[in-house]
Amino acid sequence: MWRRSFTSTTSALKEKKWDALVIGGGHNGLTAAAYLARAGLSVAVLERRHVIGGAAVTEELIPGFKFSRCSYLQSLLRPSLIKELELARHGLKLLKRNPSSFTPCLDGRYLLLGPDKQLNHSEISKFSERDADAFVRFEDQLDKFSQFVDLLFDSSPPELLQGSSSYSHQFKNKIRNSAFWAHCLRRAISLGQKDLVEFVDLLLSPASKTDVLKATLATDAVIGTMSSVHTPGSGYVLLHHVMGETDGNPGIWSYVEGGMGSVSMAISSAAREAGAHIVTRAEVSQLMINDSGRVNGVQLADGAQVHSSIVLSNATPYKTFMDLVPGNILPDDFILSIKHSDYSSGTTKINLAVDKLPQFQCCKLSHPDPGPQHVGTIHIGSESMEEIHSACQEAVNGLPSRRPIIEMTIPSVLDKTISPPGNHVINLFIQYTPYKPSDGSWMDPAYRDSFANRCFSLIDEYAPGFSSSIIGYDMLTPPDLEREIGLTGGNIFHGAMGLDSLFLMRPVKGWSNYRTPLQGLYMCGSGTHPGGGVMGAPGRNAAGIVLQDLKKSLN
Repeated sequence: MWRRSFTSTTSALKEKKWDALVIGGGHNGLTAAAYLARAGLSVAVLERRHVIGGAAVTEELIPGFKFSRCSYLQSLLRPSLIKELELARHGLKLLKRNPSSFTPCLDGRYLLLGPDKQLNHSEISKFSERDADAFVRFEDQLDKFSQFVDLLFDSSPPELLQGSSSYSHQFKNKIRNSAFWAHCLRRAISLGQKDLVEFVDLLLSPASKTDVLKATLATDAVIGTMSSVHTPGSGYVLLHHVMGETDGNPGIWSYVEGGMGSVSMAISSAAREAGAHIVTRAEVSQLMINDSGRVNGVQLADGAQVHSSIVLSNATPYKTFMDLVPGNILPDDFILSIKHSDYSSGTTKINLAVDKLPQFQCCKLSHPDPGPQHVGTIHIGSESMEEIHSACQEAVNGLPSRRPIIEMTIPSVLDKTISPPGNHVINLFIQYTPYKPSDGSWMDPAYRDSFANRCFSLIDEYAPGFSSSIIGYDMLTPPDLEREIGLTGGNIFHGAMGLDSLFLMRPVKGWSNYRTPLQGLYMCGSGTHPGGGVMGAPGRNAAGIVLQDLKKSLN
């Protein structure tokens, strides 16, 4: 049902030279296309799969059940993008979650957290009065830090100009960069030295140093990575995941009515309204380069050639530069940096159709109706920091975690459009699973089923009878995420989000401003600044750089 508004024929693509082509119809590629089309450019988006959205996609794999197959929550989508593209008018509807987090414990206790500060204090006090008081300060501190980092997201990093440029362009770039750093300095001064030191400590420290509700909070610091809670720098990933908002409410995560594919559908609707052409089943096999060494378009897997002097890639940096760009085109040091980038992933996603809600033993309830415990993210198997660390170490040693760390969400509690009445859709975001297990293969159906049942059995410990409620499921391991969605190594962020891979270092040092060493080729996916998550910022920022370069070429 998600493909009806899009053409799956490539014949129209060959009839003209386009102002710009976008490789990949993920949400960032669609965002770039929307902004370029709104600026008056003729734009074509080329999507390999039968459905648009990339990792922000809804698919009905079991009749009546619509799965957010990869990404499953919204908070990071930039407010500027939502407003400028009028996404609400194009059908985007956000369903705020309250409470936002539920952690059941095997000893009969539980922790329920949300935007209500009084509820949080009361809940945390069941475990520690000291932590209850500290949590208020912790949240205030994260809010300050989020505001500080937020200014970096909606613009290109202050990169030095690459290649030969006129004195005028160099001077203008230096002025822009100086203004950027001056603004950062003013914000740092307003933050104050004490908070600035705490901010740097958060960035450089392992998440396990966080002294409050460690296990519940720490899952946000390792999500999508092969990092342990003891890994230095994992604190930034925590910050990255708490800095979003929903409808102006900071830190609030939401479900999207119709699933995460509705985000991509809304952006694609804005793009098409502006004149963008979106084609599915249009796999790009290689970039075409003219005699002067500039991009001249793309060749599709069916042999068709589509011409344009501007190409934006929403694929991962590795896929773009190692597979799509012809050999001997890019500088050796650049290729080396791309090859050595970290694309490791410990993530598996299981999407389930169930005939009833899980009944958590610690809640001591037996009625079938949704309760507060079903609304937010349910943390399974992460009652202590050591549990999380041990699960990671097992995967580092080549074994899927014996007791996986599971984040469960049940969007159908708030979204009545994605499952039949009385039934539900459940998302399980699971860590840690190595790309190549040493004790088997993800290609072996029995091995896959064994791991899935391991996860279901763990949930049974907290919610007896959960396994018996399963109608069917879809499982995406790291190799599946790579093959199906195009995520190199199965990494949901298009590359690691460590401090050595952010801002001026993303995707590689010297090329953080969406331009590439190949003239006419730009990057617009999550492998660029500011990184992963359903954010749209890379696509919006990249489109801005393309328009800036086009304006410069006319002067």
